[in-house]
Amino acid sequence: MTGTWKPLGHQPPVAIDTMLLLTDGSVMCHDYGTGGAYTPDWYRLVPDAFMDYANGSWHKLTPMPANAPVAQNGPVDAPLYFASAVLRDGRVFVAGGEYNASPNVDILAASIFDPVADSWTSIPTPPGWTNIGDAPSCVLPDGRVLLGNIKTVQTAILDPVTRSWSAGGNKHDTSSEESWTLLPDGTIIVAEVNNHPHAEKYLIATNQWINAGSTPPGHDLVLNEPGVSIEIGPAILMPDGRVFCAGATGHTALYLPPLLPTQPGTWIPGPNFPVSGGHLMRAFDAPACLLPNGFVLCAVGPLNAGWSGPPTVFFEFDGAALHPVANPASAAGEPTYNARLLLLPSGQVLYANCTKTIEIYSPAGGPQSAWRPHITEVPHHLHPGETYRLHGHQINGLSQAVAYGDDAQMATNYPLVRLLGAPSVGMVFCRTFDHSTMAVATGSAVHHTNFVVPPHLPHGEYELVVIANGIISEPVTVHVGAKEEAHDGHDRDRNEPPEPKHEREHGHEREDDSGSLTLNLKLPLGFARR
Repeated sequence: MTGTWKPLGHQPPVAIDTMLLLTDGSVMCHDYGTGGAYTPDWYRLVPDAFMDYANGSWHKLTPMPANAPVAQNGPVDAPLYFASAVLRDGRVFVAGGEYNASPNVDILAASIFDPVADSWTSIPTPPGWTNIGDAPSCVLPDGRVLLGNIKTVQTAILDPVTRSWSAGGNKHDTSSEESWTLLPDGTIIVAEVNNHPHAEKYLIATNQWINAGSTPPGHDLVLNEPGVSIEIGPAILMPDGRVFCAGATGHTALYLPPLLPTQPGTWIPGPNFPVSGGHLMRAFDAPACLLPNGFVLCAVGPLNAGWSGPPTVFFEFDGAALHPVANPASAAGEPTYNARLLLLPSGQVLYANCTKTIEIYSPAGGPQSAWRPHITEVPHHLHPGETYRLHGHQINGLSQAVAYGDDAQMATNYPLVRLLGAPSVGMVFCRTFDHSTMAVATGSAVHHTNFVVPPHLPHGEYELVVIANGIISEPVTVHVGAKEEAHDGHDRDRNEPPEPKHEREHGHEREDDSGSLTLNLKLPLGFARR
């Protein structure tokens, strides 16, 4: 049985495209703009006290800095189809753009957003690059960001702390239109677009790209539509370790990682999407999302002017077969390249399509117990406004969980901490930051994250959980109170790590940093794809 859709009760004031899950449980959403005029604006969706995003509130954020080259319609930076990521310290990385305000220009610009300060910082771009555009990117396990060049075989690696770039390994083909998927063995698997049906993978430890075989005969994932574009669909790592790849051709394929990272691995055919109008429905630039039940929600569409859709049509892949999903009403008039999916801490999925209507998908079933994150250590006495450290297994989840055909990376493989209090308090997220890893499927290894207790949180008993990829751990009972309320009169449970470098540099005061969804917001309410 598949899940159900419903529209948000409180719809956004603007059209939304790319969405990113922040580490305080809120969702950062880019304003698509109107009439083909794209914007530098972002909004924040905050769920209510019951973790209900459908009943959440919208808040405008500070626009992106005006840091684009004049020759690329700058200095305004109003991108569409860009690289993006939530970083290890909770900040947000945004780079490039296939359009700027409206012209097709492949923007050379990069910025980092600080959700605590509601501020953007312009950062350098990779030395010698002339554009970034709609580039693929991937956050590496150590927190650095790998970025692909859409014009050459170059890649570059960003250190978000020093805001400096180093050279990544050279690929076998350009990165244009590719979907990159982080694997547990320290590699990134890529089905090549400009050299299809070949595949390659990136060995993170050696900064090297190597051969990864080829997609199966008759199941090429890449479609070169003359006069339109060359595209591929999304690729999602599943809980069993296979990677499900949806093709722009309407075919699918599965990648099976090898025993040793340096080996190429194996590709096998997956099921085809159904035929519509004499052609397979296609993921010709389309999103997908790993559900907590282990299935993959994916979007495709019929052939339409060379693209896929409208309408946008949804399926769930259960590991063997594709199952049709009742489609949300807002998908009827939209192509797949306008679609975005984002996995929420509630286990639901947000669907945006560059309009002012967002819908939410509630999947059927839940996760296997072995997939849950598990808390091994956390202080049981917490004080409002203080920072603590949580240790556990699988706190980053089993997968990056969210993918799009190439740009719009919206991975959710990082831990969130939530407190459940008395009915008068409800559910409150504690902002997390400086996770010990950004890897996936870390198994029995113990990792940690830091979290901030909101400074004005009412005292009392709470159930604390850690959430990764919409899967919730078993709860731990904690007490929130004044320091003198600790049972032996000592503040023995404070477990505060050194203040992160980027917060010292920005001059943040830890006491004023609530990390709270509701208390930390000091904000008013309020062309064709190539």
